[in-house]
Amino acid sequence: MSNKKKKFFLVRWFKRCVLGDRAELSTEEEERIQTPMRAMLSSFVHKPLAMIGLFVFLAIFVFVLVGPRFWPLDLSEQDATLTNLPPSSDMMNVPEELLETGIADIASGNTYGIGIDVNGKLYIWGHTRVTDKIDMADIPQEVLDADIVHIAAGTDHCVAVAADGQVYVWGNTRLKQDQFSNDMEKAMEKGGEDWEVIQLEASNQFSAIVTSDGNLYLWGNGNMADIKLRSKYEGEIAKVALTENEYICLLTDGTVAYTGYKDKNSPFAKIPSELKGKTVVDIAATGKSVAAVTEDGEIVVWGNALKGEADVPELSAKPVKLYGGRYHYTALLENGDVVSWGDNKYGQIDVPEAVHAADDVQNIYVSNYQNYAVAADGELYTWGLKGFVLGTDSLGRDMLTRIVNGGRVTMTVGAISVVIATILGVLFGGLAGYFGGKLDILIMRIAEIVGGLPFIPFAMILSAVIGTRLDPTQRMYLIMVVLGVLSWVPTCRLVRAQILAQREMEYVTAAKAMGIREGTIVFRHILPNVVSLLIVSMTLDFATCMLTESTLSYLGFGIPLPTPTWGNLLNGANNSIVIQQYWWQWVFPAAIFGVCTICINLIGDGLRDALDPKALER
Repeated sequence: MSNKKKKFFLVRWFKRCVLGDRAELSTEEEERIQTPMRAMLSSFVHKPLAMIGLFVFLAIFVFVLVGPRFWPLDLSEQDATLTNLPPSSDMMNVPEELLETGIADIASGNTYGIGIDVNGKLYIWGHTRVTDKIDMADIPQEVLDADIVHIAAGTDHCVAVAADGQVYVWGNTRLKQDQFSNDMEKAMEKGGEDWEVIQLEASNQFSAIVTSDGNLYLWGNGNMADIKLRSKYEGEIAKVALTENEYICLLTDGTVAYTGYKDKNSPFAKIPSELKGKTVVDIAATGKSVAAVTEDGEIVVWGNALKGEADVPELSAKPVKLYGGRYHYTALLENGDVVSWGDNKYGQIDVPEAVHAADDVQNIYVSNYQNYAVAADGELYTWGLKGFVLGTDSLGRDMLTRIVNGGRVTMTVGAISVVIATILGVLFGGLAGYFGGKLDILIMRIAEIVGGLPFIPFAMILSAVIGTRLDPTQRMYLIMVVLGVLSWVPTCRLVRAQILAQREMEYVTAAKAMGIREGTIVFRHILPNVVSLLIVSMTLDFATCMLTESTLSYLGFGIPLPTPTWGNLLNGANNSIVIQQYWWQWVFPAAIFGVCTICINLIGDGLRDALDPKALER
């Protein structure tokens, strides 16, 4: 048989056996051979709303089932520098005008970038709002009018130096970010060679300037950071590297020194023995570690290298320049290649192949999570954090990751609860409906007691009393069991009613006459005839259990944070500030949860209509 004929045969078989080929069979012929399940399926697929609900639900199901592989959940994740960010993907969208004019310098904050062209004009891009009231895009007019030659971006402020030596600060200035030291003020007033800025840096609420005469000037929030310099190092500073609240210096003699006043408690004060007797050509720092490049090409990292910053890869050539992000390093090698290592949560060490192929990278600009590389021909390459598709929450956690993983938890709880409730309902309903008598009375009285319990208050009390002694995983199992044990009554009544009708049928009488055991008759002969109704009931109960779990989690009595569920993700909607200012933190979880439950109900309604004998009448 040819492939074409095989394909035609398979399509024809599928249409006839699954969908029903009405073009080939008459009505009478179809009725004679059509099974109840096939009749139900044929009726169901001709209901547009039910089919739409099925496809959308399956898409959501696959999304939350496969999604955790691409967006893995870290329950310990939190980042104070990425809190309450709206949905965005433009954190590295450098303006075309800057690219066309020519890049002179680039600096990046956590979520925004700022650059100057060869004419000294400023550009800013990305998410520029650092607080509810402070927007870095509100650049003072005097800065826009100045001829800027150096820029630096900190956590909540920007610093710029003009060609005339004037220093400008804007953004958050409430913590002395714009208050210069007396020595710095005198040097700026004197000007000339005493104030020739060769390096400008900004970090978490403090900034630094290195001048050509070897002096270092630090200013900002002294309560947060070490902004003092030991007098014996004055005039000997060649470069400075800033961590979150400390700094390290490269001296003019090629050695590295901790020049601050926290040397007894600082993890950076003890210079590694690998650097002794060697000339250091460059230094860099991440949030909690520092690194140095020696003249022979060795890179030494020390401090709190928590996320792989010390795992320096094998390099194809000597590094000539080193740059630090929040938890990663990027190095420019002697042969023009670029290498990054460290934390890769946002792709900040995934150097594009185009960069490796360029071999003529001249400058690299690295921030907390972004990297910019400029080639000799002016071509710009970027890699790192572009933004968050669904924003972040109050702890800096990606909402997309939490919604995906929360959906898996919510659906798992709903599915297992339905299975438990169905097993109990079928067991008790089957026994009560078939045997009747005192057993029926006993089971139905128990069902009435369980059904009469105020479900939500009872579950809240039980969760509050028992749940405090359990860890989040055990509490999730508890919620499954509670939902299942308290939800079996409707299924029990449905099965009992169906079996009461089925037990008087001829096939049951025939089975009894053949000596088949009572249990076998109930569960192997009668039950298969009511399984279609059970499917409808389970489908609708699935949505109900999901809603109940989410209600408990929303009220704080379900699965506790940091384990996400669609319910506890909506817990922030209790806060008027979140509702008004951070809409994405509740709109997206509510939307996907609402769509999912609506689709499940559409499927259930479609199945119920498809099983209705009146709906199949011609």
